[in-house]
Amino acid sequence: MINITLPDGSVREYDKGITSAQIALSISEGLARNVLAAEVDGQVWDASRPIEHDAHVKLLTWNDPSGKTTFWHSSAHLMAEALEALYPGTKFGIGPPLKEQPGFYYDVDFGDREFSSDEFKKIEDKIIELAKTREEFIRKPVSKADAIEYFTDKGDEYKLDLIKDLPDGSITFYTQGNFTDLCRGPHIPNTGFIKAVKLMSVAGAYWRGDESRKQLTRIYGVTFPKASELTDYLHLIEEAKKRDHRKLGKELELFAFSEKVGMGLPLWLPKGTALRTRLADFLTKAQVKAGYEQVITPHIGHKNLYVTSGHYEKYGADSFQPIKTPQEGEEFFLKPMNCPHHCEIYKTKPRSYKDLPVRLAEFGTVYRYEQSGELHGLTRVRGFTQDDAHLFCRPDQVKEEFKKVIDLVQYVLKALDFTEYTAQISLRDPENKAKYIGTDENWALAEAAIIEASAEKGLNTVVELGEAAFYGPKLDFMVKDALGRKWQLGTIQVDYNLPERFELEYTGSDNLKHRPVMIHRAPFGSLERFVAVLIEHCAGNFPLWLSPEQFVILPISEKYEDYAKKLSDSLKDSDICGLIDFRDEKIGRKIRDAEVKKIPYMLIVGEKETAEGLVSVRKHGVGDLGSMSIEDFKNQIIKEITV
Repeated sequence: MINITLPDGSVREYDKGITSAQIALSISEGLARNVLAAEVDGQVWDASRPIEHDAHVKLLTWNDPSGKTTFWHSSAHLMAEALEALYPGTKFGIGPPLKEQPGFYYDVDFGDREFSSDEFKKIEDKIIELAKTREEFIRKPVSKADAIEYFTDKGDEYKLDLIKDLPDGSITFYTQGNFTDLCRGPHIPNTGFIKAVKLMSVAGAYWRGDESRKQLTRIYGVTFPKASELTDYLHLIEEAKKRDHRKLGKELELFAFSEKVGMGLPLWLPKGTALRTRLADFLTKAQVKAGYEQVITPHIGHKNLYVTSGHYEKYGADSFQPIKTPQEGEEFFLKPMNCPHHCEIYKTKPRSYKDLPVRLAEFGTVYRYEQSGELHGLTRVRGFTQDDAHLFCRPDQVKEEFKKVIDLVQYVLKALDFTEYTAQISLRDPENKAKYIGTDENWALAEAAIIEASAEKGLNTVVELGEAAFYGPKLDFMVKDALGRKWQLGTIQVDYNLPERFELEYTGSDNLKHRPVMIHRAPFGSLERFVAVLIEHCAGNFPLWLSPEQFVILPISEKYEDYAKKLSDSLKDSDICGLIDFRDEKIGRKIRDAEVKKIPYMLIVGEKETAEGLVSVRKHGVGDLGSMSIEDFKNQIIKEITV
């Protein structure tokens, strides 16, 4: 017999070899009908996989994030089965669930065959036809030799390329119906759970992200257990298109891209720069109150800096090519991270235990060579500015400093109306420690600090293994926007390793040398990504304090322009920003254009307003607020923009 501990803390005794599906059935038939997979000791398993030892088990349904990702992973396999049936000879790369939005994709090689979205309907029909067969997803461990033989016979060089990196004894196949795939799993019990499907788009993707290798066809899709949920999702997609930050960024004149400047390198236009500057000023003010000191570091660094930090080893292949100088053997890199530079600032003078914590903050621009196919507006770029800070503290200060950073992140999210979020505790993958640097002891200390601080702050948390940074665990804030989509924004990381690699020290109360602990944090994450999410969250209707243009004055005719200029100067003297619409247009047209530009306040001035020293006020999305004095309007605005 084995003991199974359920999420509520209750313990049930079962025969060894019990499956999660059988555990669900022992609780209720309704639950058993809805179980998609199970979390066994923190790892997601097939519901049909036998449990051979005492374990903590969480049964996963459609309501659980891991239930959904398992559902979409299985859907990718079902789409592959449909493609193989419709287009014999198709070869398959990888088909994972998407990380930041619903659905999945599969990278496929159709050979010489041309493929377009015109064929989506045929594929969707085939997927539903196969789903109705309720074929089980069957897991089978195979030897490396057998796996190689199977995909050699199929002539699938992509699966063979994947297999060569896998150790013997770790390889599993999954079969449903007439389709077998190389896969770790897990999968849903059978295809019958999939009731509705929509293929969303098709794109090109280089095999393994390598531009020197073949470009495959990437097909994106989404599935649901109910047709009504697909309908709701497609409605959400239409709303998202209206809010697309690329569309609104162009319409509101916030940012642009230029092929001559380079892909993934945004140009901030005057209005976008005003928005970005206000965000930076807002955070700088909060940081000064919290004891941070501002620093500035160069856009490049010597190769040895990143060798020391470990970034060269881990990310060198994903960086821009080195900058070679006339001096033989000397190489510089565009800065991929700010933290090594801040370590060197810490080292500029001796530090005492009384000096700590040292909090260094910088809006530092960094550069990473993202693949062209991965670039997307402001959310995936090659040059971006992090609201970066690094705290150097004593070990006994780590938890308290971490909690203070949580407070700062929550302050930022609240000010920008991001009220729904989950804190993801991202830990090291215990099965693959080679991905990380540092000792087990330091990792244990860092992970414990994050877990304890999050619990003491009462955060709603989830734990994800394998999502830590290479130098330390982190707390990522997964924010839900107005459309219910989740975005990873702010992040906090505990790091015992970089202080070791850079030999950072402070003199303790015992007069001996000690290593500080480093906390990395970025409440916005990056200004580019944060602005993109903010645009879509508020549909371009920014809070008044953040709006690039807070007012527009609309003179009814040319003879009221002098009064309009006087009003504008008075408002700007109070740090209220806006413009005058001098165009020779009817007032109705000017109002409509201001509404389209989402300018918060319209001040209409004509004969009555000029004679009586008033303004007629309209609010974007609300309408006419009546007439008032300029001083009353100023006071109203100043009250509204106080964050």
